[in-house]
Amino acid sequence: MVNDPTHVLIVEDDEVARTKLVGYLESAGHRVSEAVDGQELRQIMTGDPVDLVLLDINLPGEDGLDLTRYIRARHDVGIILVTGRTDDVDRILGLEIGADDYVTKPFNPRELLARVKTLLRRTRTRAQSFSETKMFEGWHFDTRTRRLVSPGGDKVALTRAEFELLNALVARPGTVLTRERLLQSIAHRSWDPSDRTVDVLVRRLRQKLEADPKSPEIIITAHGEGYLFAAEVSAR
Repeated sequence: MVNDPTHVLIVEDDEVARTKLVGYLESAGHRVSEAVDGQELRQIMTGDPVDLVLLDINLPGEDGLDLTRYIRARHDVGIILVTGRTDDVDRILGLEIGADDYVTKPFNPRELLARVKTLLRRTRTRAQSFSETKMFEGWHFDTRTRRLVSPGGDKVALTRAEFELLNALVARPGTVLTRERLLQSIAHRSWDPSDRTVDVLVRRLRQKLEADPKSPEIIITAHGEGYLFAAEVSAR
């Protein structure tokens, strides 16, 4: 059981599926709220702080992608998309616009709970750790607060998944990290050749870090292997 219950919001219009999700999460000790659409999601998140949103992509009206954009623009919470096996394009787009992870229907309850636990643990670990600022190419990266500041002094927002990936890369500059190793760092699951999560997140980070994302100089592709953080890193 969770000593300090975290608040998970399930957004799912199918009553049977929603009831099962509620049961899984409550049995693990989480406090759970339910919503069937965007209107109910807004009402809950306005009145009660949420730690993580479990969001079905295929909702009537505003779908899960629309709601991911809404949440990410206003709230710093974990977002796990619930997708169908045929939702590859939507899943990738969901990661592009700020979702942290996804689980595919039909899912194994243990896998779902592991994803939830991993994302919540990463959040708490950051909050409890001491502040360390790492510097590279004029950038300042605070690994406790997830604060990234550009050479010009502008704060650059990072999603949880972007933070975890950048943190993994910065921790091992000059070392080629495989996609499998990076995926383990950000999602604690095994990589397979069809999984584009790491590539999507690298593309998002390049858009934020690189002067020319099409000719990256900080996060370099090691063809056939993975990615390398090419900048020199110092810490204080």
